[in-house]
Amino acid sequence: MTLSEMRNLLARDGIQLTKSLGQNFLHDANQLRRIVAAAELTRRDRVLEIGPGLGALTEFLLEHAGEILAIEKDARLIERLTERFALQPDGLPRVSAPHASREDSAGHPAGGGQARLELRHDDALEFLKRERRDWSAWKLVANLPYSIASPLLVELARGRAAPERMVATVQLEVAKRLLAPPGNKDYGILTLLIQADFMPKGWFKIPAGCFFPAPNVDSACVCLVRRPAPLLTPAQRAAFARIVKRAFSQRRKIMRKLLKEDWSEAILSDGFAQLNLPPQIRAENVSLDAFVKLTQLLLDAQPAEKQS
Repeated sequence: MTLSEMRNLLARDGIQLTKSLGQNFLHDANQLRRIVAAAELTRRDRVLEIGPGLGALTEFLLEHAGEILAIEKDARLIERLTERFALQPDGLPRVSAPHASREDSAGHPAGGGQARLELRHDDALEFLKRERRDWSAWKLVANLPYSIASPLLVELARGRAAPERMVATVQLEVAKRLLAPPGNKDYGILTLLIQADFMPKGWFKIPAGCFFPAPNVDSACVCLVRRPAPLLTPAQRAAFARIVKRAFSQRRKIMRKLLKEDWSEAILSDGFAQLNLPPQIRAENVSLDAFVKLTQLLLDAQPAEKQS
């Protein structure tokens, strides 16, 4: 979909885009191709797209994937997407393409055939919280609404039910936080909650002029790949998140002092010594690996009844 086509469609239907929904639609075909290339799609892939808008990225996904689930919050855009992709209402808050692709014995899209598109009218973040699906055989490929990008990625990245790959367009400042190494000013809670399960594979900047309307912030597409083996057990996840959030609750303060809100001085002293962490270290200088090991040490040292 070209910029002129996008403008004409919105004008034809009298649609005024809503800033609160982060409606800045990517129209540049070259950037859309780069996003799809980063996802490394095949006809066997299932794709979750959040915020399809007018369907510019959806069109490219249909050319390369086997199945797409697109979640759109704006009812006006649901109507446009239904019209554009010739979808038929079935009485539920979703519509499906009339021709489904073939599936193999495991229920995955088989090679060849026409891709299948399912469209849902829903709030994506609420959908993910409400429907605890196993996304492990899926890929997220989306130009995320900037207002919910961070919490949405964290929600999806939880545990082994997370997608095998997440390729997402976000604000440049969010991209920097997702990719940041220890000691960097952008390194923090978001970095650790995502990188505990995903490894950054690459990123590229997308100029504001590639969107309509052009946003007031810079944008970037990031590619995150799920770790082959989990760093944390299910029992350790809540404690890891609690430790990370507490450690960064006052960024310029000494991490050990902040953690004393939840852990005894004796346990912290022993844990820091085992990891060779200086007593005066700040959270921004502590690696992911050290946070994981510290979580394990603190849980092992604390009585089970106090770990909840």
